[in-house]
Amino acid sequence: MKTKRFLGNISIAILSALIAVFVYSHYFRKENSSTVSIEQQKQKALDLLEDSNQVNYSPAPYGTNGDIVDFTEAADKSVHAVVHVTSKYNLQNDEYYQNPIYDFLFGNVQRQPSVSFGSGVIISEDGYIVTNYHVVEKSDEIQVVLNDKRTFSAEVIGTDPGTDLALLKVEGEKLPYIELGNSDLLKVGEWVLAVGNPFNLTSTVTAGIVSAKARNINILRDQSRYPIESYIQTDAAVNRGNSGGALVNLRGELVGVNSAIISPSGTYSGYSFAIPINLVKKVVADIIKYGEVQRAILGVSIFDVNSVVADEYNLNKIEGVFVESVTDDGAARDAGIKKGDVVLEINNIKVNSATELTEQIGKYRPGETIYVTVKRDNKRKQFEVVLRNMHGNTKIVKAEEYLEVLGASFQKLSTSERRRLGVDYGIGVVDLKDGALRDAGIKENFVITRIQSEKITDVEDLKRVLSREGLGAVTEIEGTYPGSRYMYVYKVKIE
Repeated sequence: MKTKRFLGNISIAILSALIAVFVYSHYFRKENSSTVSIEQQKQKALDLLEDSNQVNYSPAPYGTNGDIVDFTEAADKSVHAVVHVTSKYNLQNDEYYQNPIYDFLFGNVQRQPSVSFGSGVIISEDGYIVTNYHVVEKSDEIQVVLNDKRTFSAEVIGTDPGTDLALLKVEGEKLPYIELGNSDLLKVGEWVLAVGNPFNLTSTVTAGIVSAKARNINILRDQSRYPIESYIQTDAAVNRGNSGGALVNLRGELVGVNSAIISPSGTYSGYSFAIPINLVKKVVADIIKYGEVQRAILGVSIFDVNSVVADEYNLNKIEGVFVESVTDDGAARDAGIKKGDVVLEINNIKVNSATELTEQIGKYRPGETIYVTVKRDNKRKQFEVVLRNMHGNTKIVKAEEYLEVLGASFQKLSTSERRRLGVDYGIGVVDLKDGALRDAGIKENFVITRIQSEKITDVEDLKRVLSREGLGAVTEIEGTYPGSRYMYVYKVKIE
């Protein structure tokens, strides 16, 4: 009898414990996860980016001592975190299809949206995704499909044309994500995998080696006034659709974001290029924290050192980056760096080309302190430099400051206003005060339709284009006035 009572008490206790675990996991835990705020999600992502900076180099687990190289672990760690990105662009808004001659010839037909495809990499379990700017550049709608076939609508959190990067966000929990590595420690000859969706062939993995680092192929010059091109070159097969996908090392860590190929045919012919992850980390952190990328400026004009330069300036070795001039009141000049110095290191990382130097500076923000090692009179010197922004000070620059420079407020046009003005997009200039717009001759109620030939549909478009152009730029602003049949173009200096 006692035994039966004892066993009965134990059974009741076990059953009670199981019920408690079930209730907690299905109700309390679910409730807690649903209350995670946007700010908490941002902080988790920033923590991941910061933690990844502590990654130290250790030998690859495979490929040493003559062992057979095994890619399976790296592939398994990365393939689930690489997504297929579908970007839709509404041709109805394209000026070619708004041409009245087109309407006369073909009638007022409904145009199907244009669809482009690419890849992206999930970098946090709550849904932050890195891809290329050119993958989502004109998107009206973005969808991402995971390796397990789940589909999400994605929001563009921010873009940086100067590095060809964009940050997307989907609403999800416990999504597969990839650990971030350290591209500064990546070595030429090291094995890497490219993971993406070439030609819509989802979850494709190819292998190659790092062929070169700090490669500049001059493809971003028309996309930004301040491009940073310092690509990791590999011979891993990359094709259309791989853009925005992952470049990983044999530890399965993300070391780059695939961005471009060089090919006369438009398909892979041996050369592919990825944005270094250390630069990606900084761009993503800026977008999450400030809403846009913070560009730091050293304040020098530079070129590579070669044998001709070494002979001309009596340099005892061909190394570093030659300082041709320093900007008046710039960060370098104030720190003591002079014309004729040769920059050897940025924070103890060697730089042997202008591309490498630009990449290293691109990892820092205005107001941050770096240590620049130079060679002067063939002797090493180190300078402490406080970096500045494009304004020439150490403040964090936000897009709202560009609006203040313009000296006006802006409002999106209603449907009836667009119809009355005969435009399909644009923003109105209201509350015009002293500033760059008035100085250029623009009057109250002017409707801005394009800046630098890019359509302006809302204030966010205005901020994005102005931020990309930067202070000091002479910018073409196109638009019309109520009651006018003409389009006007003004040249506005943003300073």
